[in-house]
Amino acid sequence: MKIIDIETYAVSAGWKNWLFVKVITDSDTYGIAEATINGFTSTTETAVHELAHFVIGKDPMQVNSIASIIINTIADAGHIHRLVMGAIEVACWDILGKTLGVPIWQLLGGKHRDSILAYANGWYRTERTPEHFLRIAETVVKRGFKALKLDPFGMAKGFIDHPDTELAFEILHRLREHFGPDLKILIDVHSRLSPSESLRIASRLAPLNIFWWEEPTTGEREELTNEIASICPILVATGEQFDKVGQFETLARGKYVSIYQPEPMSLGGITNTIAVANIAHANGAWIAPHQSGGPVATAVCLQLAAVIPNFLIQEHFDPFNEPWTRDLVTWTPSIDMETGHLPIPTAPGLGLDLNMDVVRAHPYDPNAYFDTSRKGWEKRLGVREATA
Repeated sequence: MKIIDIETYAVSAGWKNWLFVKVITDSDTYGIAEATINGFTSTTETAVHELAHFVIGKDPMQVNSIASIIINTIADAGHIHRLVMGAIEVACWDILGKTLGVPIWQLLGGKHRDSILAYANGWYRTERTPEHFLRIAETVVKRGFKALKLDPFGMAKGFIDHPDTELAFEILHRLREHFGPDLKILIDVHSRLSPSESLRIASRLAPLNIFWWEEPTTGEREELTNEIASICPILVATGEQFDKVGQFETLARGKYVSIYQPEPMSLGGITNTIAVANIAHANGAWIAPHQSGGPVATAVCLQLAAVIPNFLIQEHFDPFNEPWTRDLVTWTPSIDMETGHLPIPTAPGLGLDLNMDVVRAHPYDPNAYFDTSRKGWEKRLGVREATA
């Protein structure tokens, strides 16, 4: 079997574009993957085609060799280079699984679990008031979620003034008061606060039993996040911006971050994410992969959830995207109403395929991207202002 072509499909999901990749072979078998990154869809799509010649003619079932060729043949160009590597690597895993008739997790040694706890994200497309957040959160919990994540800080950058601090506290207090101690509430700081301010705000919110404090400060230096984690009253989670396994080794050397958040696709795929999980495991830490892309990237995370012993919880945007997105693929996970868990795929390969009619019905939209510096970003409208 040989790779003869790589196809790409950019799909607008309204607030963000998703990029899907299909690795075509000279047989009837092909593999799919996803290479979504906010704001750089066309750039990434071009990069996929620009690097495709390195793997055309290669055997897709030699997954490790394929991934190595993509990343090592030319100088490492960073995040988007890793996205290309990750997409083609995952698509080759999909081909291998389909060829052998087993899920990817079976190829990786079998599963530790049949399901994984999920947390909701992308659910709070609403006004920044306690009443609005509570009203929407009720619908999320009714769907079966036992955990949810939010950024209650509005447009704050660097420092938060007193009224904004108290509003954030009241939003979270209202949620905790209404749902009780069992609902896991996760906070995403989006790397927007200075180190000292991040600690100050975390101390203010800690009595509300916050599950984790994500991306607490600038992502420029792993050491800063570790210093915060050493004295923060809330568990710190980080890592979604990393594109190299070694960055997690640096994180581990700092000792205090206990939750790593690799983004599997921008890290280079399944093999590299397992490497990060092993680093975490050796240092008593857990992983909770970042996933704000589309349904194919969700399937990748669920394959990883099956095989990684120290897998904590999975981010889940899918139910809060536009309704038509559920028809984009042939399988979507349904959350268990009693446990709040997502099931592990059981079909060969990734366990799903693209519905091409739906893909083609929602083409790339240059106005679809996520901008946290724009007022009303939490509504995820994906609209940018026209420029001269």
